[in-house]
Amino acid sequence: MTKRTSRPGTPRRSTRAFTKEARRTPGYTFFDWLHANVYLRWPYLYIGVGTGEHWLARIFRPLVKIFSPLFTPRPLDGRDPERVTFADTYHGKVVPLEAARQLVTINEDICLTDLEQVIPYAQARDIIMRNPDHIVALECPCRSVRTDPCLPLDVCIIIGEPFAGFVAEHHPRRARWITPREAEEILCAEHERGHVHHAFFKDAMLGRFYAICNCCSCCCAAMRAWRIGTPMLASSGYVSRVDTDSCIGCGVCAEFCQFGAISVTDDLASVSETLCMGCGVCVSKCETGALSLVRDPSKGEPLEIRELIAGEMVTSVTA
Repeated sequence: MTKRTSRPGTPRRSTRAFTKEARRTPGYTFFDWLHANVYLRWPYLYIGVGTGEHWLARIFRPLVKIFSPLFTPRPLDGRDPERVTFADTYHGKVVPLEAARQLVTINEDICLTDLEQVIPYAQARDIIMRNPDHIVALECPCRSVRTDPCLPLDVCIIIGEPFAGFVAEHHPRRARWITPREAEEILCAEHERGHVHHAFFKDAMLGRFYAICNCCSCCCAAMRAWRIGTPMLASSGYVSRVDTDSCIGCGVCAEFCQFGAISVTDDLASVSETLCMGCGVCVSKCETGALSLVRDPSKGEPLEIRELIAGEMVTSVTA
């Protein structure tokens, strides 16, 4: 585990690395940096207050309302200022298992920016991965603040620098370095439990991808917000479809659906394409093979990193 190497009274090495990266990030402000430090150093308090689980929520929520204008992101050039909301600053993209596995096995630095078709938000749409083999498993803040959380806790996967180093150095008791293979094992185990993989983005996190969380509807703050209409999650770009000839109406798919998108009537499963986020959990749970994921252009483009890299390479060659 990373040990503190700086002298007392000086910023830790990972803090200095994050600050250096922040300074060369266009449009990144001091308030973004301050927000990131609060979020990264005290994620359990941050999430606990945000979800109302922590007793300090009663104190901090009025302060958040007072100071929130300082942290409201400036609209991007040419964009409607009304479009930029809190939901645009922190959000997840649903990714099926194979797409999640691709994100933890990238062995080269990459830079993909302005992915609006993939990440349909006004802020934080970049995938810039430096040292993507630097991976940390962190105890999930959403689960940790619950009184009766789903287990295991260490299922948040922080990927690349300066994020992984910061989390490892500041949370040595809650975080551990893992290999890409170990990250895959976490993803597969969580998928088997019926949990959903989300690639998370945040404006304060240098406006880009930084983590894969493995989420359950009972603990995940983003999923709870999504259920009450806050658009903090984007679809994978797929929807689940039922082969009526193969479906036996067992209901297992409905039991595992974290988004409440599947119902069973007259011994036949049906999928609400409005609610379905295309995670693929139901497909893996169907013993008869009656369910499959199909592309839905109205849901946006998938976050399939190898295809995005290949597309970037083709664009560079033809430009």
